This record gives sequence, structure tokens and C-alpha cells, in this order.
Amino acid sequence: MVLRVDDTDVERNTEASLNSIFDGLRWLVLDWDEVYKQSERLELHRQLAETIFRRGMAARDFTPAHAEKAESKGGWQFNPGMRELSKEDSDRRASAGEPFALRFRVPREDGRIVSFKDAVYGEQTKSTADIEDFALLRSDGMPTYHLASCADDADLRISHIIRGQDHLTNTFKHVLIFEAAGVIPPQFAHLPLLVAPDGTKLSKRKHGPVVSVTTYRDAGFLSESFINFLCLLGWSPKNDREVMSVAELTDAFTLEGINRANAVVNFSDADPFDPKAVWLNAEHIRGLAPEELSRKLLAVVRDARFEIPPEKMLEITPLVRERIKLLRDVLSVADFFFVRELAPYESADLVPPKGDFTQAASVLEKARDVLEHLDFTKQKLEDALRAAAQEIGMKAGPFFGPIRVAVTGKKNAPPLFETLEVLGRETTLARIEQAIHKIQVVPERSS
Repeated sequence: MVLRVDDTDVERNTEASLNSIFDGLRWLVLDWDEVYKQSERLELHRQLAETIFRRGMAARDFTPAHAEKAESKGGWQFNPGMRELSKEDSDRRASAGEPFALRFRVPREDGRIVSFKDAVYGEQTKSTADIEDFALLRSDGMPTYHLASCADDADLRISHIIRGQDHLTNTFKHVLIFEAAGVIPPQFAHLPLLVAPDGTKLSKRKHGPVVSVTTYRDAGFLSESFINFLCLLGWSPKNDREVMSVAELTDAFTLEGINRANAVVNFSDADPFDPKAVWLNAEHIRGLAPEELSRKLLAVVRDARFEIPPEKMLEITPLVRERIKLLRDVLSVADFFFVRELAPYESADLVPPKGDFTQAASVLEKARDVLEHLDFTKQKLEDALRAAAQEIGMKAGPFFGPIRVAVTGKKNAPPLFETLEVLGRETTLARIEQAIHKIQVVPERSS
């Protein structure tokens, strides 16, 4: 695999954007064997342009501003005044320092067809009458995308080029360049485009972070689940499976399985991530070994500046595995494990269903007395608290509710007994005591 950076467009090329590409590929573990910057290969590109020019297949165009403006409007095919300029006049004007663009002389004989077979879209044909004399070198001497890509493809002996469907029309020009260079073209495969919910093509300029790989990394996606999601955009395996490992995707993938229709990435201002991507991530999280998931969650927790021992994180991991969809969810689902002081919660959250503050206080005081000298293991905690509920004539569910809120600050939290075991006696009793005090100062109770 060759990683080639198309950085000949100086204005759009920045070190930050390049580092973002490298970071994203490294996160996805898409390792490359060789890396090239096109800006460091300009001499090779210009040599090919010179070869094509010497073979009479390119012409100097001394009116690049006029030509490029007209070309952009789609009504310009070639400039006969420049295309048919004599060699003597062309050389004289170039020697005098007059700026020019070098344009490919697309064959104009009647009936000439350019064709290639695309691995996804099949046989493609186009009349040369519908292809403009495209630029190889700009007037500043910089190669165009067409020339630079073909020169590098030929030099690096590229076998397959897989790119977006929006490049399909460019390929006719590239076939002409390969023919002029005396090189057999690579195998082409064009992929359906990724589009936004409104049908527009995804672009960094318009859709911002949604199209940046590092956005998903930083949000807590697993690299393998994100690859899984990407592969299912415009492709599906024969058995219609969705949750697949990278190895399974590698074995199942074929160019023939790629759809021709564009793939929609669903997102909104309120939710920047496609629901299917999030679902796949949750499935992959549940498929990780506890030790591996614990290491990944520990990295997220420490990035958030919480200090927690690895062995404690390993105890917490089974409690949150089924409750998180993104790795960063651990910071909201299990935050009470990482802090000394709970985030503020409403006193009313401590009240059991159909109960009142007096009943909540009774539950918490009973739990405090039972837990004060208890061995904090899951089974003993469960046995003792179930017995305590019976002693004060309450069902287990309503009895456990105030305790859960007191120790976690949440009505919905991981399993209670396992949570108490991980929190330990000291933290559990301190939080229950705080909850009792919280109830005692409620105005309606004290009145």
C-alpha cells in the first residue's frame, strides 16, 4: 500500500491537515508500506509533461487566464489559436519568458472513443469530442492533479486505483495520459459517494468535523468498529452480516460487492454521529475481552484527569460494558466511581415510588446500620439489604432505589450490589450519610 499525499495545491495544503490524515490512518491501523509527497516529485511530473510535449501530444497555451475561465464555464473544448500554434512561434514566445500553461492535445479525429473497464461501474466510454484540452502544467509550472497522479502511478507501478465516483470522468483524461506515456493503465474502481442526509456530497468545508476521522476517535469509537461502519457504506457481504471484525471484512470484501448508489451518512446538528455507527460501536465494545476494554476505558478516564488504579478500572468495566455505546460514555455512566464528591442531585430523587421523605430517611438509616460492619462482597451485600427491606416491610425494588441514588447520584446506574462492592464501605457509608443529611434539610420535611 502506497500513501501518496496530493499536495501540489499549495494554498490548500497545510501541515495541520496532513497530520490529521496521518493520525486518522494510524488510529485505524491502516499501515502503509511507502509514503510520498507529490510536492517532492515535481521533477518527475515535469519530465512526463516534457515527454508528452515532445511527442506532439501537448501544446503551450499562452492565454491561461482566458482559457481557464472559459473552461470552468463548460463551453470550451480547445483553443485552436494555441493548439495549432507553430513550433517556431511557440518556442519563441516561451524563450521570451511569456507565461503559458501546457495542455494535452486531445485527439480530435472523428469517432475517436476513450474507454476503460471500471470494476464497479463496468465498461465506460466517452468520445474525445466531449473531452477538453486539459492542463498538464499550470502557468506557474506546477503540475495539475491529472498529470501528477498519472506520473506517480506509472513510476510507482500502481496496480489498482480505488477512488470516489466523482473522479470517474477524470479517468478518461488519465487513460489518455497513460497512452501518451506508453504505460498500461492501472485497474480502476470508483466507489459511490458518501452523502449527507440532504443528498449533498460530504465535504470538510461544508460538514466540518463530521467528515474528520479523528472526530470519531476522540468521541470514543473503536477503530475496528469504525472500519466496520465505513465498509458497510456502499458495500455489503453476501451473508448480510453487519457486525464484523477487520479480519472478517478482509476475507469477505470484493469490489464486485460494491453498490453503485451513493451511501447516506445520517447525522444532525443535535447528533453528529450516524446511529448505525454508534450501534456498531456498542456491539464491538461488548465483544472486547474485559482486560482490553478496561485498558481502553482507563485511557479515557485518565485523559479526563481522573486518577484510578488499573485494577479498580478492571472491576468497574463489567458494570458498564452493557451501558456504554462510546468509550467516552464511561465518564457519564460511571463518573461516581472516579470522584470524591457526587455531582448535585435533587433530594426528591431519594424518595421511593409512592413514598415520601420520611420513608426515604428510614431506608437510608436502615441501610447505614446494616452496612456499617458488613463484609463488602456482592453476595453478602445482597443478602443483607434484601433482609433489611423485609424487616421494615418494603419490597426490594423501592428499598434499593434511595440507596442507589445516595451512592451514585443517579436513578439509573450499574447493578447496585456490584457497585457497592467496588465503592467500598468507607465511600458507601459517607455518601449514605450525606444523603440522610440532604433529606433532613428539605424544607417540607423539617416543617
